[in-house]
Amino acid sequence: MSQEENHLGKVEIAPEVIEVISGIAASEVDGIAEMRGNFATGVVERFGKKNHGKGVKVDLSEEGITIDVYCVVSFGVSIPKIAKTVQDNIRQTLLNMTSLSINEINVHIVGIQFDHKTQEVDIDQEM
Repeated sequence: MSQEENHLGKVEIAPEVIEVISGIAASEVDGIAEMRGNFATGVVERFGKKNHGKGVKVDLSEEGITIDVYCVVSFGVSIPKIAKTVQDNIRQTLLNMTSLSINEINVHIVGIQFDHKTQEVDIDQEM
C-alpha cells in the first residue's frame, strides 16, 4: 500500500488581474464618478472596449503588494469617507477572490465631477 502525495503545483496571479479586480471594486463605490486613465485607454473605450484596469497601478515588491488607485469623485461627497470605502472594498474583494494580503492601497483623488445639468429659464421681456 503506497501513499500518494498530492502535488497540485503553484498558482500565479498576473498583476493585470489584480488591476482589473481593483478597478471594478473601486468603481462599485457610490461617489466614484470615474477612474482616471490615459489617452490610449480613452480612445480604446470610445471604440466600445471597456478597460476595467483603468486608473489602477499595481506594484509587486519584496515588502508586499502596493496598489495605487486614481479616481474622480462626484461633487459633494466626503473625500476621506469615499477613500476609506474604496480601500476597504478593494481589500475585501481581493481577499475574497485571490486570498492575497495587500500591503498598501493608496487612493489618489485626481478630480471632481460636477453635475452638468443646466436649467433653462424663460425670461419674457415686455416692451
